[in-house]
Amino acid sequence: MDEDLARFSAPDERTDGFAATLARHGLVLTREKTRILQVNVGVLCNQSCGHCHLNAGPGKTEVMTRQTADQVADWAGRVPFETIDITGGAPEMNPDIAHIVTAFAARTPELIFRSNLSALNEAGREPLMDLLTRLKVTIVASFPSLNESQADAQRGDGVFRASIDALKALNARGYAQPETGLQLNLVVNPTGAFTAADQVQTEKRFRQMLDRRWGIAFDRLFSFSNAPLGRFRRWLERSGNLPAYLKKLADGFNPCSVAGVMCRTLVSVAWDGYLYDCDFNLARGLPMGSRRVHVSEMTGPPAPGMPIATADHCYTCTAGAGFT
Repeated sequence: MDEDLARFSAPDERTDGFAATLARHGLVLTREKTRILQVNVGVLCNQSCGHCHLNAGPGKTEVMTRQTADQVADWAGRVPFETIDITGGAPEMNPDIAHIVTAFAARTPELIFRSNLSALNEAGREPLMDLLTRLKVTIVASFPSLNESQADAQRGDGVFRASIDALKALNARGYAQPETGLQLNLVVNPTGAFTAADQVQTEKRFRQMLDRRWGIAFDRLFSFSNAPLGRFRRWLERSGNLPAYLKKLADGFNPCSVAGVMCRTLVSVAWDGYLYDCDFNLARGLPMGSRRVHVSEMTGPPAPGMPIATADHCYTCTAGAGFT
């Protein structure tokens, strides 16, 4: 973990307010049967987004090696995970990504690939797009805004057009088209110190506008608030928005959302092979089970009933409709 990530992701030494909130509602956050394996193949990325909880960017060196990827695949071969979820950074930038996709696809009924779209659209990535199509990999694509200037301000010049081109290329390969079975889902995160907009209305608006302007189709859209971690937390601190943002998340706490939070049924593997309850805890430096466990040590899935590490960022997943 680099210095920048460690500085802004270190666990808060103050009392865990989220744990106290759970206790007030008579709730306990423990692990159920683990069905989803999320694999962070590195924080190397072609973008340096202001909302990134992992401080991913072009200069990062934390990338999963083929050896570690094979150890993860071996574990997945012993544990019947229903879903494997490949994430980053930009997973496309891992030099062994084709090997990783192929190995994981053989070990799960459903493989998810998370993309920022612009990396998938870069020259030389057509074979990867073809591989994802051939293996029927579900693509979850980050697409922050229908406004070109707003999207480029958040993610970099030219990102919006590159994202549109990538969506068109995926549609042309059959993604989000009737009867192909190729799923293409979008994720929208707000810009600035705001929580997520209404998901139903956002999906309706994106579907209408993408179809009308560019003839682009997608299956589902998810609207998520940004976790106060990494680069986003640093911006919140610098701008003086951190206390108000944390309060906004905490005020939105919905006890009914706790039953469905992802950490109950998901385990996250970092680029170095160590295990976390979720990608946010990975960013925060909170290992699963309060100790660093490497994937090579695992003979089976995490045990049901294990307590889940929490901190103030957990309000992100329990505000309003929740975050799954």
